[in-house]
Order: sequence, then C-alpha cells, then structure tokens
Amino acid sequence: MHRAPLPEHLTRGSFSLRASDKAGVTRTRTEAKDLATVSRGIRMYLGSQASGFSAVRAYTDLDDASVLSHGSAARVLEAGLPGWLENDWQIHVARRRGFSVPRRANVVGHLLTLLPDEVVEYDGVRLTSPARTWLDLASQLSLEELVVAGDSLVCSHGSDFPRPREPKCTVEDLHAMVARHPGIRGVRKARAAVELIRVGSDSQPETRMRLAIVNGGLPEPVLNFVLRNVYGAPVLWPDAAYPAQRVVLQYEGAHHNAADQYLRDIRRADIAAEYGWLEVRVSRFHLTGDRPAVVSKVRAALESRGWCAK
Repeated sequence: MHRAPLPEHLTRGSFSLRASDKAGVTRTRTEAKDLATVSRGIRMYLGSQASGFSAVRAYTDLDDASVLSHGSAARVLEAGLPGWLENDWQIHVARRRGFSVPRRANVVGHLLTLLPDEVVEYDGVRLTSPARTWLDLASQLSLEELVVAGDSLVCSHGSDFPRPREPKCTVEDLHAMVARHPGIRGVRKARAAVELIRVGSDSQPETRMRLAIVNGGLPEPVLNFVLRNVYGAPVLWPDAAYPAQRVVLQYEGAHHNAADQYLRDIRRADIAAEYGWLEVRVSRFHLTGDRPAVVSKVRAALESRGWCAK
C-alpha cells in the first residue's frame, strides 16, 4: 500500500501527535510501520538520522508546559558532562510547580520553580536556560564535574583566536542563578563550584588540569592567553600560561596522536622556544591519581624559570 509522504520537518527528528495533527497527518498514517512509537504520543521516522535536540524535540511539544532539564538540557547545550551522564538514555522533562509531574516511558519527570527567563528555546526545543541547567546539575554532579560543566558553558575566545567562541552564559549569570535559588538542592555545592569556574577552558581535561594544579598548591595559570610577536600579531594560543615565568601549558588529547597533528605540535613547541617560552605538555596520564603528576611537572617548569613557593 502506498503511504502518503510525511511533511519534511517531521522526518528530521521525533514528533508528537500534536505536531502531526497540526501538519494535517492522519492518525492512520502515524500508525504506519515506517514510524516507531518512541513514547506515548511520540513518533520517530525510521529513516531519520536525528540525534541531539532533534531526537528529543517532541518531548517539549506534548504540551505548553514541558521543558527539557538537567542532563537532557545540558546535552542540547553541549555542556561538558561526565561519561555516565552524557550516555544517560533517560530524558529529563520538567514542568513548573503547580502542574503534574511528567510521567511516561524513558522520562524522568521534575517539578521546578522556574522563573520566566529560566526557559529558553533552541531550534524549536524548550529547555531550561544554560545557567539554570547548570544549577540543576548541582544535585547530580561532584564538585569537580560541576566546575567542568560550568567552564564549558562560560568558555569564550576573542576574534584573535583561530576559532572564536561565544559563551552560552557568563560567570555572572551563574552567580545570579545561585543567589536566586538559595534553597535548591545542591546549592551549597553550586556556591563552591561557581568560585572555581573560569573563562577560557576548551575541554574537560583542560579544566581538570587547572584544578589539579591549583589543588596541588601551585599558582593558578592564566587562560585565554595569546602569545604575540613584536608587531602584536598572535602566534600561539596555549591552553594555559604563566606569563611571569614565560611558561605555557598544552594538554595533548587523543587527536594529537595523528601524524599531521604531531608535526603541528612540534612546530608549536618550536615557536614557544623561539619567543623564549617553555612549553609543558600534559597528557591524561598526568591527571590521574590522588597526586596527579601534572603538579610536579608544572612545579619543575616554574622553578626552572625562577619561581619559588612562598
């Protein structure tokens, strides 16, 4: 039997029966075998390659009160999350207090006190704002994980970086959100975490590197530092730096194993040396354990440049 084609926008992700009704799709068509019933009242075209917010869009279209929250909102916002939460298959849906708790398969329902500016829309998906999402995560994450998530949301780079980056929110936004909800679950952890969040960390390991260094009793490195030539043009963008000692830090992720990246890394170290800077290369092995090796490695580099602990 010939099936009527679906409107294109319904093939790009999950959709609610409410949305298909609005599009003029019959209920008989929504029961066809080329559609999967993801949850009550939600369908997904089997030929869809949808992921991310497209796959969960329908959950906020079921009614006018539902929004994505917690880990589900954080994934849409591309916040830095630990693996266990990044891979959490459950969908977190919240409504304002006064409504019923969302209850359906694969859904973790929440009732939240949400002020008007704490709900935003990303490409048709309603979710808690970046700052509010971060605050809600405080009930689930450790202190370090919460700092990592916060760093990823506030990260920004200026136009003189190879890849400029706009923040999802600011550190000031996070401070204000914590102050706005003094009794929320996890708020004490959030108060501690927001004091440790910094602008300029591009990845989770970079944040953990910075925290390990500070927890090890060393001075905090500068983020978003740009090494410039005598004409003021940028020549190097280290992950972190100690300008007074002319020491730069570079975290070497898995992509640095590629042959072409290895050559770029050598060139980068040569540039640092050419301008009188010492480069310290850090890998994931330097960040493990109760006494991460990154601390002794950075301390040795600083001391070689004249730094001494007070």
